[in-house]
Amino acid sequence: MTEGLKKFDRLAVALSGGVDSALLLAEARAVLGSRLIAVTARSPIHPEQEVADAEAIAGHLGVDHLIVDSGELRRADFLANTPERCYICKTSVFGLLLAVVREKGFNHLAHGANADDPGDYRPGLKAARELGVVAPLMDAGFSKADIRLVARQRGLFVWDKPAMACLATRFPYGTAISTTALEQVSRAEQVLSDEGFSGCRVRHHGDVARIEVPVDQLLKLVAGPLRRRIVDRFRNIGFLHVSVDLEGHVSGSMNRSLGDNPAAESR
Repeated sequence: MTEGLKKFDRLAVALSGGVDSALLLAEARAVLGSRLIAVTARSPIHPEQEVADAEAIAGHLGVDHLIVDSGELRRADFLANTPERCYICKTSVFGLLLAVVREKGFNHLAHGANADDPGDYRPGLKAARELGVVAPLMDAGFSKADIRLVARQRGLFVWDKPAMACLATRFPYGTAISTTALEQVSRAEQVLSDEGFSGCRVRHHGDVARIEVPVDQLLKLVAGPLRRRIVDRFRNIGFLHVSVDLEGHVSGSMNRSLGDNPAAESR
């Protein structure tokens, strides 16, 4: 990846707060030094912890960091939550980030896509390619396992952080997205995190919350006082019914409604 990064005189990195973009920023810092900037999109579709982690990563690496309000919730085509939602979102966000960094004198933007990503349907990759956003980790053949290994070696605190997709992926296609519903999902997932669960999702089905946790955490979820406590807290958030998906957390489960023609990414 070093040789690939050397071709850039100056580079902006889209820093999400996850391990992929964190490693990309660390590698770019080692190659480009001060000819580097990080930029993060802030939005209600991302938990605030993601922005806090991005700030911590940039600070740890000594990289100047911009935070930009991305504004997806002002777009009617995004809020409609069609199967094209992710493509619409990424086109808008990458376009905004490019405009911001170009004003700062950076003509190239990189994101943290890796070599495993093309094996799944990823509208964000299509949007990035169309806008000329580069993917140095992917180009260098770094898999997710490679990234976690090198990130750990580099002492990046997010090296084992679970993958986090945007909160818009918690809604069935065709269900309109609102700020209130996004806040409910964010608060509900924080409840699970506070109780020690990781890699979990709360799917929003109107008055019903459908919890997905890794299969090995299912028994803990439904046991005794903890189950009652979670139900009570979810009801306080606004859910009338709280269900558990016995299949556990399945990445992309919302895409099943699309049949054999996936048209969006739902993690």
